[in-house]
Amino acid sequence: MIEQSVNKEILEDGVPMPGRIWAVLSSALTIFMSCIEGSIVNIALPVLATQFNVSSSASIWIVNGYQLMTVMCLLSVSFLADLKGFRKIYLSGIALFVIASFLCAVSNSFSMLVICSAFQGIASAGIVGVNIGMLREIYPKRLLGRGIGLNAMVVSVAAVSGPSVAGAILAVASWHWLYAVNIPFGILALILGYRFLPRNEKRIKAEFDVWGAVLNALLFFLLIYSLMGYAHGEKPIFVIIQLVALPFVAVIYYRRENKMKNPIFPVDLMKVPIFSRSIFTSNCSFAAQMLVLISFPFFLQYVAGKSPAMTGLLITPWPVAVLITAPIAGFLLEKIHPGILGFIGMTIFACSLLALTFLTADSSSLRITLNLVACGIGFGLFQTPNNTTIVSTAPANRGGAASGMIGVARLMGQCFGAALVALFFKIVPDQASSIRICQYIACGFAVIAAVLSLSRVQYAVPGEK
Repeated sequence: MIEQSVNKEILEDGVPMPGRIWAVLSSALTIFMSCIEGSIVNIALPVLATQFNVSSSASIWIVNGYQLMTVMCLLSVSFLADLKGFRKIYLSGIALFVIASFLCAVSNSFSMLVICSAFQGIASAGIVGVNIGMLREIYPKRLLGRGIGLNAMVVSVAAVSGPSVAGAILAVASWHWLYAVNIPFGILALILGYRFLPRNEKRIKAEFDVWGAVLNALLFFLLIYSLMGYAHGEKPIFVIIQLVALPFVAVIYYRRENKMKNPIFPVDLMKVPIFSRSIFTSNCSFAAQMLVLISFPFFLQYVAGKSPAMTGLLITPWPVAVLITAPIAGFLLEKIHPGILGFIGMTIFACSLLALTFLTADSSSLRITLNLVACGIGFGLFQTPNNTTIVSTAPANRGGAASGMIGVARLMGQCFGAALVALFFKIVPDQASSIRICQYIACGFAVIAAVLSLSRVQYAVPGEK
């Protein structure tokens, strides 16, 4: 009965209750499965390097292959969702993720595991690139902020629980179960999604641009690889070739997309000031976050002399604070303009990052914890209104493109932040100094994000009362 109501009543204003609960559960299971995979596998890399007799640097390809394929495919898959419907692409992404997880679990060679992880990345693009757009179909417009806040909470739960889940699995079973654990959750999400996710019909009428998809993948491959290459010791000649090729590919791709009525890279949406500012704000915020999340553990262990276990405990309050704050921001968004709420969040975040630079080897664990809690509160207050603005600004038939850009902004910001950490760790010999530089730069990115967020107050957000 519920299934029929979901199928027939679509859904100008969300999925009716109680079907909405099951649709949200399917979405939550899916995004949790996709987000926790990276943090689980990170913990297992030393085990995998030993298992397959490869170097530590080579083992990172298991994670890099996943991330690289996700960002290379994200916009193309999001565009396909606008063509074929969110539901079809989302369910296909879940199904492919389950299959790829099974293949990872039965891999008997390093090469096979890397290839299967790359397929997981493609599947993740089908999940991450459509997830926010799907929430727009599930929730009534007036409750969309709450839905995106809940989504941010699920992502934070994945970040908090990933290391613990990995440790628990590895304590009682082999590494294969790190992948096999996805299978029952994926199947449950697939069943619930098939029954309760809305069959949205707000699609664009266009042909899939194959050459545009190829150029999109090539552009992001060159962009990420050139960012990471020098910092990770790749031969300079290869980095130079990538940097030379990058602007040519970018120009060709932009010119092609600018001529398209419905481009894969949403040039049309990027011309809308509130949309483009929100994307750049997201870039800056995630770059700031990654700069600190990667560099600060080195401060805790190498400068403050904390153990790895204590370092994990001290870092945990950050995502826990996001977990608590993000849903609250969804409720506040119904009363406060997202530009103002985002500005408040990024200002708290920037001040907290600046306070990190005053920590010393003698700073108490309580002071460190409170400082990181403040970082999480600021980031949580920012993330929900910013993502809500991005998806609300796009026309209904371009929801996939908007959802894809949210993922691209996050991944590119994280990649840029990680590359800067690796770069400064390489060129600044003194460990404490390189960590401090990363913190100052992170603070600068947060200030830019705060200013950009406040500049959006002059624009009305669709759906505002």
